[in-house]
Amino acid sequence: MKKKLQVLSISLALASATSILHAESNINAGKQKATSCASCHGEDGNSMVATFPKLAQQHSSYLSKQLQAFKDGSRTDPMMSAIALTLSDDDIKDVSAYYATQKISENALPDPASDDDAEKPVNEKQDPVQAMIAKGADLYRNGNLQSEVSACIACHGPFGEGNKPASFPALKSQHADYLIKALTDFKSGARSNNPENIMHMIAKKMTDEEIKAVSYRISMMK
Repeated sequence: MKKKLQVLSISLALASATSILHAESNINAGKQKATSCASCHGEDGNSMVATFPKLAQQHSSYLSKQLQAFKDGSRTDPMMSAIALTLSDDDIKDVSAYYATQKISENALPDPASDDDAEKPVNEKQDPVQAMIAKGADLYRNGNLQSEVSACIACHGPFGEGNKPASFPALKSQHADYLIKALTDFKSGARSNNPENIMHMIAKKMTDEEIKAVSYRISMMK
């Protein structure tokens, strides 16, 4: 019996070691394959352009799902759709595994210089960014009962960490501009590849100001 337990123990250890080596192999392969993505998403998945999403620290299952959606046409974008068509299933898994291991960068406070309230008198724009972030924080935690907007926390977690088993993406420290675009696309129906179109049902009830507020808040999550 003792020998059997020792054999089982060794087998499990070998299986675990093989799994770790395989995962490391995927990550290393993904790093090489991701070089072509760096011009838009940054070398480590932290894009420098606010309209391009950060991919660093995103769940590999979610990244794989989105790349497959671009590949099969259920999600469309002129650039990403063309790129995804060139990727094999292994390429998608490897690139997703690599980005999932990278640390997402923090954002500076959103710049409201181009917003309408930038033209208001000084006494009417006391710390508008912080006011917008506070409004977004309330919406993220509690939703809007009056307009039946669901709280983001239910699917994306208290810290914007997402839900890996359910393939709900991590949102923390994402660019505010990208989040605004994504929510606006969900609202209009331009983006609708998620199961049962949950995000469309939520976003279509949100005002433009609510979209901006919650995007500001999420961009500040760490």
